[in-house]
Amino acid sequence: MSPIETVAVKIKRLREKRGWTKRQLAMKAGISYGYLWRLEDARQDPTLTVLEKLAKALKVKVTELLK
Repeated sequence: MSPIETVAVKIKRLREKRGWTKRQLAMKAGISYGYLWRLEDARQDPTLTVLEKLAKALKVKVTELLK
């Protein structure tokens, strides 16, 4: 699995574990729904800033998204 696919799977699993929709996570993280959709579909590389926003919204460390 490529690094971008690893991040995509991790974000999706953590989101689903919390019972959130993509729209809910996007709103909590302060990013657009389209951007989150592309991230979860492994079509976009996330920036460090976006990883930090997602980690904060999901209440995990950034490194957790990269494992």
